Formats: sequence, C-alpha cells, structure tokens
Amino acid sequence: QVQLVESGGGLVQPGGSLRLSCAASGFAFSMYTMTWYRQAPGKEREWVARITSSGSSTNYKNSVKGRFTISKDNNKRTVYLEMTSLKPEDTAVYYCNAKLPGTQNDYWGQGTQVTVSS
Repeated sequence: QVQLVESGGGLVQPGGSLRLSCAASGFAFSMYTMTWYRQAPGKEREWVARITSSGSSTNYKNSVKGRFTISKDNNKRTVYLEMTSLKPEDTAVYYCNAKLPGTQNDYWGQGTQVTVSS
C-alpha cells in the first residue's frame, strides 16, 4: 500500500539545523511532485518547499528561501528537507506530500515534529 514515512524531526536551538527525510513506497515515486508542508499550532497547513518529479526544479516559501533545501533521490525513493538557521517560527509538524500532476493521486505522510527553542 501507499506509504510516506517522515523522520528526522526533533528539538533544536535557534540557529541550528535538521534534515528531514520522507521515505516513499507503494507508488511510482519518480513520477510524483513532492512537497513539504508544515502546520504550527492554531494555524493552517502551509506549503514550504516543492520539487518536481525529476528533481530539476524547486520552489520555496519566501520565509525559508536561502535556509531550506529540498532534494529528491528517485533511486532511494526518498525526499529530503535540509533546514538550516532555524528560527522559533519554524516550529511545526512537517508533512510530506506526493502528487501526480494532472491526477487525483495525492498522498500524505503522518508528519514529524520540529521544535525550535532555546
């Protein structure tokens, strides 16, 4: 069955770094656009970073540009989010999403908590 499993979250001090991973199974990963979203307490879920199926193109929310990097390894069926210079406002549950463009194939992981605090 389709699975997206996030890992790598945790507690980090402001200015620190974390690397999130999302391992995929049960679907044709190499064909899917992958997106990282986040949801802070009391706020709506928002997209953070997106990468095309081949990994050739990326987009970022303005507030994370220059600090976060999304990458995709189709051989390992994994998408990553490298987060640096973390701020308290980056605290949220981070989710990965897989979407096949032009279809209703749209899958979500269970999320991983990132807490930035001193």
